[in-house]
Amino acid sequence: MLNKLIKFLLLTTICSVNSSMSQDLRRDIRAHDPAIIKKGNSYYLYCTGKGIKVWSSVDRVNWKSEPSVFSVSPQWAVDAVPGFDGFIWAPDISFFNGKYYLYYSVSTFGKNTSAIGVATNLTLDRSDLTYKWIDHGMVIQSIAGMTNWNAIDPNIITDSDGTPYLSFGSFWDGLKLVKLSANRLKVEGSLLNLPTIASRGNRINAIEAPFIFKKGRYFYLFASIGFCCRGKESTYKIIVGRAEKVSGPFLDDKGKSLTAGGGRLVLQGNKDWYGVGHNAVANFNRKDYLIFHGYSASENGAPKLLIRTLRWRSGWPVSSAL
Repeated sequence: MLNKLIKFLLLTTICSVNSSMSQDLRRDIRAHDPAIIKKGNSYYLYCTGKGIKVWSSVDRVNWKSEPSVFSVSPQWAVDAVPGFDGFIWAPDISFFNGKYYLYYSVSTFGKNTSAIGVATNLTLDRSDLTYKWIDHGMVIQSIAGMTNWNAIDPNIITDSDGTPYLSFGSFWDGLKLVKLSANRLKVEGSLLNLPTIASRGNRINAIEAPFIFKKGRYFYLFASIGFCCRGKESTYKIIVGRAEKVSGPFLDDKGKSLTAGGGRLVLQGNKDWYGVGHNAVANFNRKDYLIFHGYSASENGAPKLLIRTLRWRSGWPVSSAL
C-alpha cells in the first residue's frame, strides 16, 4: 500500500511539472523582426517589442518568454525621438571579444526621425550573476529634413580584415553602410554621402532590413522588399545579392546591382502567409538557417516566427518551403 502511495505521489508530481512546463513553452509565437544567437545549449531570440522582446529555447521549436531587455526606455532615446513610446524595433544580436552586442532601433512609424543604439552584456543567461545589459547610447541618428536615409534595422558585419561595419536603412534613399570604431560602439568617419548598398530605384523605395552574411568568398546581402506591417495587405518578400567585398557592389544572379532595383528572390508569401521578411541568417551545427517573420493568413495577418533551413545551389541561397 505504501509503495502504491509513493508511486501515485511521484506520478502526480511529474504530471504537474510537465503541465507547468507545457504552459511555459510555446511553439507558435508572435515575433516581428527576429534575430537569434546561441549560447551554450540555449538559443535566444530578440524581436521588436516593448523594451525588446526576448524568447529562449533549447531546440528552436519550443520557446519560453523572457523579460524584456529594457524595463525602462533609455533616456537618450526618449529625448532623440519625439513620440517614441518604448516600443523598440529590429534588434540585431552578435558576440565579439567576450561580450554580446545588441543593436536596436528607435523611431515612429513612417518617419525618419530615428536612431540606432547599442547595449552589451557579458552573458545572455539570466541565472548568471554577471547578467546585466549596459546601454551605450546612440550609434547613429537620422533627422527628418536633414538626412535622406532612415537609421533603423541595424545589422553588424565584419570585413575580411575584421573591420566592423553597420548596415541599416528603410525606404528613403535605401540601405546604407557605415564603418564602426574598433569597439563597435560609435561610427568612424563622416556621415556625409553614405554609400547606398541597395535600392529599388523608385520614389517609394520599399526596401529595408539589410542582413549581410559571409559564405565562402562572398558577402551576401539579404533585404526585404514590399510592405510590412499591414496584416492581409502585407507584401513582404526576401531578396539577396552578393559581392566579394562587404562594401559591394552587390549583384543578383542576373548581374543586376541591388542599387538599381536588382535582387534574386529568396522567399515570398503564399496562401498561408501574406508576406514574409525581415530575416536574419545563422549557422548552427554546421547548417545555415533563415530566421524571419511571416504574416499568418490563418490568424488575420498576425506576425509569427518562422525558421527554415538554408541550402546553397550554384553559389546562391535557397530556402526550404513555407
